[in-house]
Amino acid sequence: MADEPKARHYKELIIWQKGMELAKAVYELTASFPSEEKFGLASQMRRAAVSVPSNIAEGRARHGRGEFLQFLSHASGSLAELETQLLLGENLRYYGSNRSSEIAKYIEELQRMIAAIRRKLSIS
Repeated sequence: MADEPKARHYKELIIWQKGMELAKAVYELTASFPSEEKFGLASQMRRAAVSVPSNIAEGRARHGRGEFLQFLSHASGSLAELETQLLLGENLRYYGSNRSSEIAKYIEELQRMIAAIRRKLSIS
């Protein structure tokens, strides 16, 4: 993880790869939502999840340290948004805690990874 910012392309970043896994897991989870949620919570969760690897990719592609830090901050915000929506879906009983725990683990891991990269980039 400490070498992540040295990757030449965003697809080489483990954090981007984990973000893609998160987005896929969210799509799979929301596929079973009631039809009335197609344009509601399911759509919001999918957008927040897709925003994570998208912001990492965009920030890395800009090649500037400051811009990468800014886009990592956006990705972190999207993770907080997704976590809130995940809890709401559970409270609405669209799924149980066992189904949401995988996504919660991704969110926690990605938040830690973002914090570590931001610290490293701020010190460098």
